[in-house]
Amino acid sequence: MPGRKAPEEYRRKDILRAAYDVAARHGVEALTVRAVAGRAAVSHGTVLFHFNRRDQLIASLLDSVLDATTTLRVPADVERLTRPAERLRALLRAEMERLSSDPRHYRLFLEYWALGVRNAAIRRRVSEALHGYRRAFRDVCEALTREERAVPRPSGTRMNGRLAPTPDGLAEVAVSLVHGCALQAVIDPKAFSVQQHFGSAARMLDGHAAGALAR
Repeated sequence: MPGRKAPEEYRRKDILRAAYDVAARHGVEALTVRAVAGRAAVSHGTVLFHFNRRDQLIASLLDSVLDATTTLRVPADVERLTRPAERLRALLRAEMERLSSDPRHYRLFLEYWALGVRNAAIRRRVSEALHGYRRAFRDVCEALTREERAVPRPSGTRMNGRLAPTPDGLAEVAVSLVHGCALQAVIDPKAFSVQQHFGSAARMLDGHAAGALAR
């Protein structure tokens, strides 16, 4: 009936939020229709109306988890930066802080990754999401390497004795640093410092990427 679509969409979102709460508290394996219905304060049938079976509920929650952990968020202040090196630095810091601020997101990401060992569909979706995350970083990395190539150097020389980094290589390192930060924040939140991680990561890239992230 006309007019019922919007309320049902809101109800579906409420159920997904409840599913997230259940999974974040007790793990993905505890994600049952009954548990989600109880958390959302709706009937068992209402959950099944929106999600035909438990597998569909788990798959839909995966969309939310991947959006939170593998979608690059570019803050407005970072968007305004014009120098590629400064922009990459700022993106790394912003993503490290974002993913580490709520460890539940990354904990669920790790759970789904583990499920993907035995579930080809989940494994494929996680892999595709990570590929998209690297591709998002690649744009700024490409601008950075293009700027580095424009610096005049004697013919045939290498940057600081090393081969110049590629956009794909820098993007892979960037994602590894961001997700490595989130992983350590989950495993050892009391002892781990995001700021120290960022500072060390930036200095490491300064050396190994031949000054690509230098100020």
